[in-house]
Formats: sequence, structure tokens, C-alpha cells
Amino acid sequence: MKVTIFGTGYVGLVTGTCLAEVGNDVLCIDIDEKKIEMLNNGQIPIYEPGLESLVLRNKEQGRLTFSTDIKAGVDHGLFQFIAVGTPPDEDGSADLQYVLSVAKSIGEHMNDYRVIIDKSTVPVGTSDKVSQAISGALSVRKESIDFDVISNPEFLKEGAAIDDFMKPDRIIIGTDNVRTAELLKALYAPFNRSHDRLITMDIRSAELTKYAANAMLATKISFMNELSNIAELTGADIENVRIGIGSDPRIGYHFIYPGAGYGGSCFPKDVQALEKTAGEYGYTTDLLKSVEKVNFKQKEVIFNKINKYFNQNLKDKTIALWGLSFKPNTDDMRAASSRVLMEKLWQAGCMVRAYDPQAMDETSRIYGKNDFLVLCDSPEQALESADVLVVLTEWSMFRSPDFDKIKSTLKEPVIFDGRNIYDPALMKELGITYYSIGRNPVVN
Repeated sequence: MKVTIFGTGYVGLVTGTCLAEVGNDVLCIDIDEKKIEMLNNGQIPIYEPGLESLVLRNKEQGRLTFSTDIKAGVDHGLFQFIAVGTPPDEDGSADLQYVLSVAKSIGEHMNDYRVIIDKSTVPVGTSDKVSQAISGALSVRKESIDFDVISNPEFLKEGAAIDDFMKPDRIIIGTDNVRTAELLKALYAPFNRSHDRLITMDIRSAELTKYAANAMLATKISFMNELSNIAELTGADIENVRIGIGSDPRIGYHFIYPGAGYGGSCFPKDVQALEKTAGEYGYTTDLLKSVEKVNFKQKEVIFNKINKYFNQNLKDKTIALWGLSFKPNTDDMRAASSRVLMEKLWQAGCMVRAYDPQAMDETSRIYGKNDFLVLCDSPEQALESADVLVVLTEWSMFRSPDFDKIKSTLKEPVIFDGRNIYDPALMKELGITYYSIGRNPVVN
């Protein structure tokens, strides 16, 4: 099948590549000439495990091409995926200007029936706006061409996106048209073989399903972080509590890990957008507002622990920081806890020596030249001249470090663990002072 993808960001590039991998003829369109040039030269603008080899293989075999030519994109595919960004507007609502711009372009250039697929995360009712944008452009041309708009939200986890697309938990198709449902069923057949994962529903329900899923997961994280603060105050161990409640199958173990707050491109943006959508209908989302508030406070917990340890005198201290991306296996730093921590440390007069396996270039892009930030070549280098160590992303390489090296290199053998990846008993045995989330500190 011929498929056009508008947008070569995280969702668009993964979607296009995976569809090409099963034999489709995919053309990815982006107005960013530099990004398209990179892709045509075999360079991948984002980090996602397994993506680079798939892109290169499908590009080499002619199933995956990249262009800035919008008309060529509209001419190419029966399926027109809109996978552009929907960044938060100033009021927290999703900014639909890029989605609607693509829709207008499709209407300006289409000459035959097309299926327009909203892959971007968009508020309820966006499909109507997309239809209106296409119809408006066709009306200007005095053309009457049949098209259908459907909602097909993505459920890709950064760091596991390839597996999520190739072996999906569910494929949501929002449409009121039997014809488009059958067309999408055929397109997704290679990913739907062992058992039927395709769920068809009305368009508005499909649009809300995406926001509901992310809001539910964000709620679980904030609830667990709230509990972790209670556990710490009462002398309980949140990790024991986590195991105790997770054993209940009604609750389960997924997304109940305490930490330094959630980040990334989805949860913060989508919780705000769902709040805004509800507000437009006159409904106040008390729970979602609390989820957001708890998360905001949780991102300051590690700083508060460091500040308390140094008796509110952080000037001229040097902090080693392991982990900059918002989660492992990505270079994404959008709304990352590391950004909140570093910026508060700088305000307090600290130097930060940081290392991350993938997010160093992204950190440089965000902060540029900063006299209070040293980006190091290894975790060990980050320890040099540092007073204490902070671990903020649970990369595998940080899970079993050389603790003797840490202890001998730091000015003070102190670790602040924002992801609870170390065993307090081991820290005590090693003589390392250890502060984590929702557990009693180990003071040596």
C-alpha cells in the first residue's frame, strides 16, 4: 500500500519506518529541510533503540523515502497520516496549527479519494476541524472530492517504540465509516496476526482514549509519589508498600514506581490538554489538577534533600549528575526532572557535572554554553571534583556502578537517588550516606 506520513518527528518517523518494514511504500514529508537532508543522508535525528537500522534498511530497499514536497506527498498515498507536533499553547491547550496546516495542504493538492489519519495526539473534536480545513481548501478550488478523516492515536513508549508498533497492545480506529474501517484493518493486518488487537469506535471516543490512557498513567505515578512522601514522613518504606499493593491484580505493578516526577513529551502536555478540553465544556478536573500539582512538587524533592543536607548553603558546591533524559533509552529531555534540578542548583550557586548515555547533545542544544554546567564523557568523569552524586535517570549502566570508585572520588560519600535503584542495606554496608524516595535515609 502507498502511505504518506506528514511529520518526521518521533511518532511520524517510527510509524513510517514500521509500515515500510512490512512492505508498504512510504513517503515521509516534513517542511524542515535540514531534517529531511539528514534522513536522506542516513542520519537519524532522534534516538530510539532499533530505529536507525530499520530506517537505513528500508531506505536502501526503496520502501521508505523522505521529501519536503507536500504535493508529492498528497499525490503519493491513499493513506495520509498526520503525525506533526501538538505542543501546549500558553493556556495549556493543544496547539493544532500544524495539524490544521497539513489538513489544509491536503485539501489544496488532493485529486482523488484519500483517507486522512490523525496520528498526532489531539483533543476531542479535532477530526471535525481537520475535515473543515480540507473541505474549505477544496471549496476554494471549487472541487468536490471524497475523503474520510479517522482517528488512530499512537501508543508508543519512548525507548520501546519499535516493539510497541510491531507488537501492539491495541490498535484504536476511530471512524463512523465501514469502508475506512476495512481499509485500516487491511493496512494494520501485518501487526494484527496472532489475535485481533484492532478496536473500532466512534471518532470522539478514539480521540479521548489517547488522553485518558496518558492521564491514567500520570495519575498512577503522582499517586505513588504522594504515597512516597507519606511513607518517608511516617518511617515506612515505599518499596515495600509498592510490592504489597502491586501484588493485588486490580492494581498491578506497572507505573507504581516512586521517583522524581514524570516528564517527556506526552504526560505533562496531555494532562494539561485534557484539563483544558474539560474546561471548555464547563467541567473542572480536580483530580487532574492535583496530578499535575503533585508532579510539579515531586520534581523539587531531590533539590530539597540536597539543600537540606548542605544546611541551605549550596553556593560553590559541585554536584555530579547521572541521567539527563526524562527516562532511559531516549535522548528526550522535554519536561525532564533533570532540567528542574539543574536550574534550581544553578540558582543556588552550584556547579553541575553531568553525564547521560544519549542526551548530551540535547543538553547542549537546550542550554548552550553554560559556565555552571560541565558535560562529561563518562559517569566516572562526572564524579571528579564533585561533592555528592545525584542519580536521576535509571539507565542500566547506572544500576551496578563501582561504589568504591564513587566513594573514593566524591568529596563526601553521599548519593541522592531519584529512582530508588540502589539497596539501602548495601549503602549502609559500604559506608555511603544515601537519600532516596519514600525510604528512610542511610546516614553514615
